[in-house]
Amino acid sequence: MEVRIDEQAGYCSGVVRAIGAAESELRQRGHLYCLGNIVHNSAEVERLKHQGLEVIDHQQLEAARGQKVLIRAHGEPPSTYNAAERLGIDLVDATCPIVLALQKRVKQGYEEMKRVGGQVVIYGKPGHAEVTGLDGQTEGTAVIVSSPTDLEAIDFGRPIRLYSQTTKGREDYRQLIENIKARGAVDFVAYDTVCNSVANRARQLEGFARSVDVLLFVAGAESSNGRYLYEYCRGVQPSTYLIGEAAEVRHEWVAGANRVGVSGATSTPRWLMEEVANRLRQME
Repeated sequence: MEVRIDEQAGYCSGVVRAIGAAESELRQRGHLYCLGNIVHNSAEVERLKHQGLEVIDHQQLEAARGQKVLIRAHGEPPSTYNAAERLGIDLVDATCPIVLALQKRVKQGYEEMKRVGGQVVIYGKPGHAEVTGLDGQTEGTAVIVSSPTDLEAIDFGRPIRLYSQTTKGREDYRQLIENIKARGAVDFVAYDTVCNSVANRARQLEGFARSVDVLLFVAGAESSNGRYLYEYCRGVQPSTYLIGEAAEVRHEWVAGANRVGVSGATSTPRWLMEEVANRLRQME
């Protein structure tokens, strides 16, 4: 059995930047607060916790008064920056530049919509950290939609400015745009805000998925990007299995396969994919 690791898989630049910032601080200080899990991958979170990273939520910011706190790549709403200033917290801002640029665009769209009585609509996963940060740019007034069934929340008689969470699929976003157009929106503008690394990743994965008999896709349970890419792979290669760690690999999945591929989300560390590949080789 030949085991292949997808050379294109692994962290996107935004996650690389955030983890690099955390590791740099940890080398200097031995301890760093992080507002939320730095990445949607429990194995990587645990690795960094062993180095001194302490994950806190917004209710625990008070405990970090006067300390350093990392803002992860997903970004934060303005209220978080205001709270940090009030508490004398020194922020290590690792917001992905692509997310930061989107936040600014959403804020501009919100200011425009306030002037004309319109609405900002965000296509994304409700409660996702990035979506919360984007909604914060609209003072919590954005309409959040995750599928065409949510469109009833939109007032199609008012102007609409639509943005997408950066890690959503471009094809799903395109279909949502067509659904909104079909409702006869009077003043509708949709912005292409899907991250190119995510959009291009799907096309890269297609070739890899076709080149193997079985594909093991490694991603954290909370990874929106991981779920999207896994479903995309399964559409290309039906023998695709979603796992979070090497211990979840089952022998019957790969029995009789000549070529087994290992790939992952933009939040999946390379070392974790290598562990899965080693597990497969041990099975053989």
